[in-house]
Amino acid sequence: MSAPDGAATARLSTLDRLLPAWIGMAMVGGLLLGRLVPGLGDALSAVEVDGVSLPIALGLLVMMYPVLAKVRYDRLDSVTSDRRMLLASLALNWLVGPALMFALAWLMLPDLPDYRTGLIVVGLARCIAMVIIWNDLACGDREAAAVLVALNSLFQVVAFAGLGWFYLGVLPGWLGLDTAALDVSAWQVARSVLVFLGVPLLLGWVSRTSGERLRGREWYETAFLPRVGPWALLGLLFTIVVLFALQGDQVTSRPLDVARIALPLLAYFALMWGGGYAVGRALGMTYERTTTLAFTAAGNNFELAIAVAIATFGVTSGQALAGVVGPLVEVPVLVGLVYVSLALRDRFPHRSPAPAPAPVPTREEVTR
Repeated sequence: MSAPDGAATARLSTLDRLLPAWIGMAMVGGLLLGRLVPGLGDALSAVEVDGVSLPIALGLLVMMYPVLAKVRYDRLDSVTSDRRMLLASLALNWLVGPALMFALAWLMLPDLPDYRTGLIVVGLARCIAMVIIWNDLACGDREAAAVLVALNSLFQVVAFAGLGWFYLGVLPGWLGLDTAALDVSAWQVARSVLVFLGVPLLLGWVSRTSGERLRGREWYETAFLPRVGPWALLGLLFTIVVLFALQGDQVTSRPLDVARIALPLLAYFALMWGGGYAVGRALGMTYERTTTLAFTAAGNNFELAIAVAIATFGVTSGQALAGVVGPLVEVPVLVGLVYVSLALRDRFPHRSPAPAPAPVPTREEVTR
């Protein structure tokens, strides 16, 4: 997948070049479908297994697989050895992110406790899916994105419930504010990680290793990847249509509530993304890794946040609506930040081209 920017735009496919227009049409189309087609939202919601929406899972799988198939897994050691980036990502995601969302929710929604609680839940669910797409569009470091998303996923499994207890029950009590409770199991979080990251990551790794072993790296990267690359944007558009169709009626029938919820979300995404770039600049990181750091800090795991809000507070609750508005705001905002990132490319150092790896022999060559 190529990123749209300047003179390079003319060389892009129509799908890439008109990305904002496609995403805008997908959002509007989904909202209209959910509003105008009776029972569509209920029908889509009914297609799930153990609380996981199959249409959304399918869209995310198709969206993430091509990008994860592009990752050169033999280069991951260069990422894991960069302790500054790993520590910076963990700090931004698990210290700064939840605390910032807590502060914004209380500052901007002091009179709306249900929406406030829903936003805090969104802040706890770190991104493991769409960030892969935003990072790739902005020409970030694919290998770094794979490592950071996997690392944050592990922390999500072990820390999500504890942080929910702290930010909804303990910290408000210390500050003399209203408290709430969050009922979420470790399995619920782990299931989200396994479905929305584990499956496409495994498929991407299998594709890379088996493809190179059977046909060689040159064939894999010049013949196979260009064929599957467009699936990523098609999967993204499908996911957006389904997501907006599921919630079209709620969103269009409560526009003022949606606007109130959107304001702290806009501030959150901008501050987290900007903080990632500031940290990357301060640490002297390349554009590629700074971009990856910023987008992994700004994104959120909307599927987990919505599932937890519905399971704890109910499908018609204000908390669930706040979870729904999260991705509705995140998609257009982070698409816009992709373009801002590309405009900043010349202000950062860039990664030196890696030496060409030794070609991987094909099966035919090995048996000769």
